[in-house]
Amino acid sequence: MKRYLILENGQSFPGEGLGASIISTGELAIQTGNFGYQEALTDPTNAGKILVFTAPMIGGNGINAIDYESINPTVKGIIANDVAQNISDSDNFQDLASFLKEKNIPAIFNVDTRALVHLLNKEKTIKASIMDTNDDHAFDQIKALVLPKNKSATVSTKNAYAVPNVGKTVAIIDLGLKHSMLRELSLRKINATVLPYNVSVPDIKNLRPQGIIISGGPGKAEELKENLNPILTAFYRKIPLWGIGLGFLTLSEFLNFELVALPQAYNGINYPVIDQNTNKIWQVAMNIDQLVLPNSVQFAMEKELYDLHSELLAGYSNKANKVIGTAFNAEGAPGSLDALPIFDNFVEMMV
Repeated sequence: MKRYLILENGQSFPGEGLGASIISTGELAIQTGNFGYQEALTDPTNAGKILVFTAPMIGGNGINAIDYESINPTVKGIIANDVAQNISDSDNFQDLASFLKEKNIPAIFNVDTRALVHLLNKEKTIKASIMDTNDDHAFDQIKALVLPKNKSATVSTKNAYAVPNVGKTVAIIDLGLKHSMLRELSLRKINATVLPYNVSVPDIKNLRPQGIIISGGPGKAEELKENLNPILTAFYRKIPLWGIGLGFLTLSEFLNFELVALPQAYNGINYPVIDQNTNKIWQVAMNIDQLVLPNSVQFAMEKELYDLHSELLAGYSNKANKVIGTAFNAEGAPGSLDALPIFDNFVEMMV
């Protein structure tokens, strides 16, 4: 079935429909990873996006129970060059087309994804729709639709829940956390409680946490100031605070670091950052559109990690002020395991 990717600038891209046969609108976003499509499309940070996969083909591995980053994906659609139609005959795997239909996600393949990448390199954000036609009415529809704000509120847990273990106690403010992050904490025996994005200071104090993590997620840091700044004020320098992705931006803004917009948002698994202490380069997974201007950091860090593309600050750690910030996902998933020591650094900071 022929379907169309319609862009707000008047362009359209034809392709073959897959998954749900619904009309869907979202922000077009490039996903640069050569693998890990299941993790990408179930990552809550991609909520509201139509993902364009640059890999030549996706779907060959199918969908499995281990690689979910959330149970109910919130992407608005996926665009691919090609999709594998057959996978191994196993009860442990589900083909991508069936998964997309089950989760009510539309997709289009046989699309010129290279052209979309070039287009997004010129324009920072593009509103797009997956539709059955590319006539004038379709373009009128996309122009009239307004993309939602404060996406973290839609993907954050509505009720607190425990991820029990026998070690140190950590409160996690869920802006759109990934299951893999919880898995890494569990491996380190962290006794975690996951909290809504709008949790109050007294509710956190009642848990007596030894550390707080502000997870990654979709949306903008300025949308979360009202909810998170009182928490950061209450716990700053008292217990370790770790901001990841959107949490990194929120923490950095609280610390009065200047955030700089990237020429093109990062969304993939192959971004190099360099540790200034060791000159070691890590390949990390990022889903972010801003990083920190190094000159705006007003106190010395024990560790600083710089993005090699932009020379902006993508990670930092300071024991005196009990803060860790990572623009990247330390657990990878998908991606390399280079940044896993950050979890150990956070645990060690909780004395």
